[in-house]
Formats: sequence, structure tokens, C-alpha cells
Amino acid sequence: MSKAGKRLIEAAREAVAIARGDSKPARLHAFPDVDVKAVRGKLAFSQEEFAAAFGFTPNQIRDWEQGRSRPLGGNRAYLTIIERDPKAVVAMLKARPRAGKNAA
Repeated sequence: MSKAGKRLIEAAREAVAIARGDSKPARLHAFPDVDVKAVRGKLAFSQEEFAAAFGFTPNQIRDWEQGRSRPLGGNRAYLTIIERDPKAVVAMLKARPRAGKNAA
């Protein structure tokens, strides 16, 4: 049996154990949705300025704000940090050495 097949069988066994109450499901922390437009508005940045300041593309910002897509995973976590302390994020990004500088 393949490695993937073994993992699928193990996952099915785990699901049965959880359904029977013999095991507890794993917990997953998901960051809540972020209102990108509100975060950007608080900083008084245009979409282009916000994208450039924090490493997004203007298209991502537009899509998130217009509801065509939403930030997921690491982007959602990063936006949550920006929302809570944008000055600290900007300071960290400015302090980060650029690629190629001081390279050995």
C-alpha cells in the first residue's frame, strides 16, 4: 500500500474514534476575517500605498476590498498584525536588511 493510502486509512480511523468519543479532535486557530478597507482607511493610505508599504499587490487589495476574494492563511495573520500595530510593522520592514546588502 502507498504512503498516501496508509495516511488515508489512518485518517479514517481517527475520524471514527472522534465520532465514537474515544478521541478528541485537534484544535485549529483561524484568524477572523479582516476588513482590509477599514485597516487601510485607518492609515489614510491609498490602495497602491498600502500595497507598496506592506508587500501586497494593488490587485490583491482591490479584490479583498471588493469581496472578489479574501485574505487567507498568512496574509490574514499579517493583516491582523498590521491592524493592531501598523507603526511597528513599518519599523520592522524598514529595519530589515535588503537582499544583496552585506552579502558575503
